[in-house]
Amino acid sequence: MGKRLKGRLIFGGSAEGSALKSDAPLGLFGHLDPRTGVYREAGHPLDRKPVKGRILVFPRAKGSTVGSYILYGLARSGHAPAAMILAECDTIVAVGAIISGIPTVDQVDISRIPDGATVKVRGKEVIVESHQRLRQARRFLHHG
Repeated sequence: MGKRLKGRLIFGGSAEGSALKSDAPLGLFGHLDPRTGVYREAGHPLDRKPVKGRILVFPRAKGSTVGSYILYGLARSGHAPAAMILAECDTIVAVGAIISGIPTVDQVDISRIPDGATVKVRGKEVIVESHQRLRQARRFLHHG
């Protein structure tokens, strides 16, 4: 069993996937392509990375009110993240999560979620599987 974190529920639901984490705020409009799901911002930790099916972990959003519609466009094109976990969710991301049906939780200590970790979102609960346990399980499966 992994680390259990609790946050504030923005939009409910359940999701599981690999964390795609940024310690830098995300600009949705102009950086996150709603047709491809690829983030593009030179020098940003997520530059050229796809968000589709990932648990998107970031401190907060930055930029335009159009961000809500970027998230909606991702959902319509089938390129949305499986869930979003934030330190601080603004109304733009909250509206985007709601209209797009993306499970979203904020007020989470994102420093406790490593990039690439397996993360489960269950309502306002976030379960983070440790990398060490995952490595041990993989070793067991490969070597019996």
